[in-house]
Amino acid sequence: MKNLIVIKIGGNAGAELTPTFYQQLKQWRAAGKAILLVHGGGNKISEYCEKLQLPVMKKDGIRLTDAATLEITQMVLLGLIQPQILQQLASHQIPAMGLNTMTNASIQGEEIDPIALGSVGKITHIHTALFETLLQNYVGVVAPLAQNQQGERLNINGDHAAAEIAALLQAEALYLVTDVPGVLKEGQLISTITPTTARQLQAKNVIGCGMKPKINAAFYALEKGVSHVTICSNTFNEGSIFKED
Repeated sequence: MKNLIVIKIGGNAGAELTPTFYQQLKQWRAAGKAILLVHGGGNKISEYCEKLQLPVMKKDGIRLTDAATLEITQMVLLGLIQPQILQQLASHQIPAMGLNTMTNASIQGEEIDPIALGSVGKITHIHTALFETLLQNYVGVVAPLAQNQQGERLNINGDHAAAEIAALLQAEALYLVTDVPGVLKEGQLISTITPTTARQLQAKNVIGCGMKPKINAAFYALEKGVSHVTICSNTFNEGSIFKED
């Protein structure tokens, strides 16, 4: 879908997303663009885990997901976060539809490292025709959850899920929206990121754990043919644009 724009947003859509964000969605739709929102919910998942006295553990920004954590993740993403995002879109007169990937085979995946990470996966296949039909008339809203070939549930890092979906659907653009203007060094925005730049920043410990999955996802999408990849704020500022060396 060469007219597709994939946007990864956080779970606190009501509080974080600005009028500028929704206005940009309307402008893209008016220009004939298809839009897919991939939403996270990490902070809310951690909040519920802590309430239930479950440990919150991450490795390089990726949530370790045992059976109990997976139950909470599914409940929060599909029962709390996704309905809130759909409500916000409706309040801005943007037609949207959520896709529950746990009740169909729309997103399939496989485990990355069951011993180290538990039920954490990567996306290997999506129901392309289903997405194309949905996105003809609606802004799609999807949570980063998948099923493996045995029908078992998998938790996917939200940034990785957005990049993998963008690649599989051959999107023209991927925006990884975060709470900062982009990749920062000493508080200043780095406007262009190349693999060489990223390695230099990592060597100097400039990149925090929370930004690592975003940077890895951005380069993955770029390598898979997504031509415009950006980490930016919810106002769609210019952000950090990713390019090859």
